[in-house]
Amino acid sequence: MTQNLASRIVGPFSVPCLLLGLVFFAASLTPSLIPRGPEVQGVLGGVVAALGYLVGQIVGLLWRAADMPRLPRRIASALTLVCAVVVLVVFAWVLGSSLTWQNDLRARMGLPPEDALGLGKILLIAVGVFAVAYGLGRLVASLFRVIRRRFYRVMPKRRANVLGVVAVVVILFVVTREGIYDRVVTTLDEGYETAQALFDLAPPAPADPNRTGSAASLIDWGGIGAPGRDFILSGPDAAAISSFTGRPALDPIRVYVGRANGGTARERAELALAELVRQGAFEREVLIVASPTGTGWMDPGAHDPVEYMHDGDIATVAAQYSYLQSPLALILETNTGLEQATALQDVVHGYWRTLDPETRPRLYVHGLSLGAWSSMYATNLFRLLDDPIDGAFWAGPPFPSALWNYVQNQREPGSPWVLPRIGDGSLVRYASHVADGSEAPADWGQMRIVFLQYSSDPVVFYDPYSVWRAPDWMRDPPAEDMSEHLFFMPIVTQFQLALDMALSFGAPPGHGHAYYAHDYIGPWVQVTNPAGWTAADTERLRAHCDNGFQAGCSNDPT
Repeated sequence: MTQNLASRIVGPFSVPCLLLGLVFFAASLTPSLIPRGPEVQGVLGGVVAALGYLVGQIVGLLWRAADMPRLPRRIASALTLVCAVVVLVVFAWVLGSSLTWQNDLRARMGLPPEDALGLGKILLIAVGVFAVAYGLGRLVASLFRVIRRRFYRVMPKRRANVLGVVAVVVILFVVTREGIYDRVVTTLDEGYETAQALFDLAPPAPADPNRTGSAASLIDWGGIGAPGRDFILSGPDAAAISSFTGRPALDPIRVYVGRANGGTARERAELALAELVRQGAFEREVLIVASPTGTGWMDPGAHDPVEYMHDGDIATVAAQYSYLQSPLALILETNTGLEQATALQDVVHGYWRTLDPETRPRLYVHGLSLGAWSSMYATNLFRLLDDPIDGAFWAGPPFPSALWNYVQNQREPGSPWVLPRIGDGSLVRYASHVADGSEAPADWGQMRIVFLQYSSDPVVFYDPYSVWRAPDWMRDPPAEDMSEHLFFMPIVTQFQLALDMALSFGAPPGHGHAYYAHDYIGPWVQVTNPAGWTAADTERLRAHCDNGFQAGCSNDPT
């Protein structure tokens, strides 16, 4: 009786489908862009093993539905045995090699090697995840059978089967959608409450009337929010800059408008412009329109160095569009970010173009990660043709960015996908942890655009189509911080890269999505061309950065 109960719970278990699941599991043990520990590998292995089993079930279902011929039972059993032996041999070989592969990738990123693979932990977690996924699959199958039996009463079997599948898909969609909606509402509520608490705990407003948020400012200090307040209160002042350069310096201007400072994107943009005018930002040498990340965070490693380069004769402006972390903002508030970046660029550029070209500041745009995406979207090159900005610097551009994708696909033949060459380099150049954008066949033209992207950054190089084909960068020789053992397998690679995105924020500085000050310096030199700046100055500033000015590693803490 116990055996019958267990059989009823487990149901008809397919050995060939399990073997396909093991193949998927073995493929998941190969390295991808970010090193994985045993816990993460166990979850990944369990998920892809369940997907492999599901793929096998679907193929079998379609084969039977199409009334395709079947092998005799004896031949099928023998073939299954041969496949099992082959799969187990491959599985054992991959298990034996996985630790070496992961340690090779860790070494390329400057991480210490792991002493053991943690095989027991991997298998235990993977079996648990597989069991949960299999159980959910059984529940869905049971739901299908219940609905199908009801349809059998009123229609032919074939039609009932088709409508049963449709009904289950619709039910799952509605249930999943409602679940996501509830989680989104909860997250938004928590984020709003947290934001309000941050407003209540705000530090005292700046006493200096020339600072954003002061008593003389047009922007209310309480509504700016923690990320904006950190940006305004941090960074080098004139004394720190002069101490480093040995030259007279100014206090850099930093203007930031919080989401709570205005009801619409346009209102916040116009408030930012008014504050820029009040502080004399258009009398400075350089003006940067920056787009923050999802929470509104401004990377100090990106902004501090460029202020040193220009002796503080610089102004930076940004406007917050969300309280959510970048992944949530990307999914839930994509349009909000794009609208805010567009409004801010439109308002600032519209005013800037009315000024005397001989005396107005040089105008640049900048963004990191989600901020890079929104900044690129807002940079309408057709609108700028008659009076273009001076340049752009975008770091860690997310893979959906339309402008980035367009530029990437213009690469010169033979140049690597992760660090391409675009034309003669007079308009667009690329930088990474091994290149600063200074090398190109031609000199810079009137406008300078630099993309900073690490070759191991899955936020940049994730490919939605990797579910069935290898990403473009996988066809090139591996970059310095990529494994030589990268292996493409449909479906599995997709999930490896998706997991890499979740892990990329915790990668060592200079890898993954952990962009830091040391690698911002060279591209900023190329884009803004500071007067009298030399290669020796660049090295001195990098050393100063590495010694800890403001932010040695600029990874988004949110």
